[in-house]
Amino acid sequence: MKRALYFLSLLLLVSVVATGCGEKKEEKKAAAVAGIKIGSLGPLTGQYAADGNDIKNGVLAAIEVMNPEMGALGPVALQPEDDACDPRQAVAAANKLISEKVTAVIGAYCSSATIPAAEPLMAAKIFMITPASTNEKVTESGHKFMFRTCGRDDDQSKAAVKFMTDHLKAKGVYIVDDKTTYSQGLADNVEKLSASSGLKVLGHEHVNQGDKDFSAVLTKVKAAKPDVFYVSLQNSAAAAPMLIQIARMGIKTKILAQDAVYHPQLMELAKKDAEGVYLTFGYTDKETPAYKKFAETYKKFGEPGAYSAYAYDSAIAYLKAVKAAGSTDPEKVKAELMKLDFAGASKQIKYKENGDSGSNYVIQVVKDGKFDNFWNPENGQLYKQ
Repeated sequence: MKRALYFLSLLLLVSVVATGCGEKKEEKKAAAVAGIKIGSLGPLTGQYAADGNDIKNGVLAAIEVMNPEMGALGPVALQPEDDACDPRQAVAAANKLISEKVTAVIGAYCSSATIPAAEPLMAAKIFMITPASTNEKVTESGHKFMFRTCGRDDDQSKAAVKFMTDHLKAKGVYIVDDKTTYSQGLADNVEKLSASSGLKVLGHEHVNQGDKDFSAVLTKVKAAKPDVFYVSLQNSAAAAPMLIQIARMGIKTKILAQDAVYHPQLMELAKKDAEGVYLTFGYTDKETPAYKKFAETYKKFGEPGAYSAYAYDSAIAYLKAVKAAGSTDPEKVKAELMKLDFAGASKQIKYKENGDSGSNYVIQVVKDGKFDNFWNPENGQLYKQ
């Protein structure tokens, strides 16, 4: 009996060990199949949904390009999350991405979402590369894994004021913003620079996100008769109704907007009332091989939006760094990320120590229903039309 019990115990032990080995093998196999998961963060619903989906689609296009190159590290998968440009929802979305074990997040769109979402992501040592948040505070927090592919508002405001003073020869400007972190921060910068540049600020008004009737503010603008009306709103869907109402009220002044208003949706919504509107936006050479490769890959999603190429380049940069590091270890990836210097779809991608990648703002104009490069702040020259 004792001998029988001994063999039975031995059989059970072998069985447990074999099962354990099998489970470990399955775990390793599952880990190999899982590959890399990255997240995107932006408004996928609501009035800013077009911009958030542009970011998501830009990342998807980058994954399609990079997946064949990732070897044993791949495949790469995307976990998109909706922050609705709301600070609290952005933090909740960031925490969800942490629980999903993403290694990097491309986003967000609104600076008011990016700044709070960065806190839990940085604590978890997860990279955040924003393709759209231009407020200076995004990279002034000193976060180790925070990067930005688009430009900064302090640089954008300089380009705007230089255009108004040097090219338009404006003497007076009227400013409006919608009180968001991005829009008001940029408008405040323009106000300060205008005063120091001899450009008189005739008024600085605020509207609310979601407003449809701008008659109260526009009545003041019409009475002030500024040379330039500076419009700093969160996106093109907010700017379009204002442009329509400006035309209806017969306000004859130059209109200068910013990068958030730069989107094909502006012309779709405002139509002829968008004609002649100036905007500040980063310069992109659409004739480069990098841009053409991006455009070809992206076309399944439709026409690229304002930040599609920046999101694409952000994801490409992260995955290039992972490939070079041979790992998703954050310290190793950061070391490789800092070495990058490549021609992106949007611009040359090279990150600085603080996480910024530099600004290259130019003035664009809506002409015949399209955005055209118009004026270069660097040399004060017009682009060929």
